[in-house]
Amino acid sequence: MPMPHRTQMTLIKRRLVGKEGAERVRELRGILSELPNYKNGPYADIRKWVLGEIDATRSRARIVYRDSIAVRREGAAQIALVGPPNAGKSSLLHALSDVQIKIGNYAFTTLRPVPALVRIEGVLVQFVEIPGLLQGASDDHGGGRAYLGVLREADAIVYCQDATAVPDDLRSVMREVARAGIARPALLALTKCDDASSDAIERFSGAFPGLLVVATSILDDASLGRLRAAAWRLTGLIRVHVRDGGDPFALPTGSTVLDLAAAIHSELARDFAGARVWGPSARFAGQRVGRDHVVREGDTVEVLTA
Repeated sequence: MPMPHRTQMTLIKRRLVGKEGAERVRELRGILSELPNYKNGPYADIRKWVLGEIDATRSRARIVYRDSIAVRREGAAQIALVGPPNAGKSSLLHALSDVQIKIGNYAFTTLRPVPALVRIEGVLVQFVEIPGLLQGASDDHGGGRAYLGVLREADAIVYCQDATAVPDDLRSVMREVARAGIARPALLALTKCDDASSDAIERFSGAFPGLLVVATSILDDASLGRLRAAAWRLTGLIRVHVRDGGDPFALPTGSTVLDLAAAIHSELARDFAGARVWGPSARFAGQRVGRDHVVREGDTVEVLTA
């Protein structure tokens, strides 16, 4: 009997992380050969999804971007820092990650995407600084098409804007992202707020209604903490702890205790016999639950085996 389809889909997506082009197609074909050949039901839907991914990967491979740039994915999710030139992106990435990044008080200091891992309450998330986007980026002005290609692979966007600047600079950037057909969960990190007027947040909130504005300063650890927390919420992931300690596991919202077992080890999912849960999803501390119990952010789980 095959494993539950939700667990199977989680394992498939994990196998595809970081794979593109011919390597991704080979992996997808291998996955297809391992799936049961059901004509109906959830496993038939999985086969259809895999076949669709093969076609989509081949289509992407036929599109050649000049000066294309690849960023190898690391961590539980990838978040892009996007904004006009000299918006404080490099300083912000340096402050969030403690990675030494070239910083200058002039435009175009960063000429290629810069990735760095940021730890958010025990989970590593990759932030990627995208060089400043110019008007016409979607038409490849300033090499923008390659930068947008990197942005296309991100899970979420943190738009960055100097709090002392005018909103029009960021509007131009967001227009180019929209023209490229890229839509991701997003927020606005207002940088250099220690130098800005007291009405900066209100001014930018009014200019970009519906977009969460987070005031930040690289000199204020509390503001950086608020940005990390807000960026985490963009990923749609939850952090679930295992009873015996260690860093939490990052899982998609809606994951079950069986999905957690599979994330820990495939054999643990195979021998799964239930779980005990402490935290928001439990009716009481140490509640015994079955494989379909949905975990929530902040849960602690003890997986039981046969």
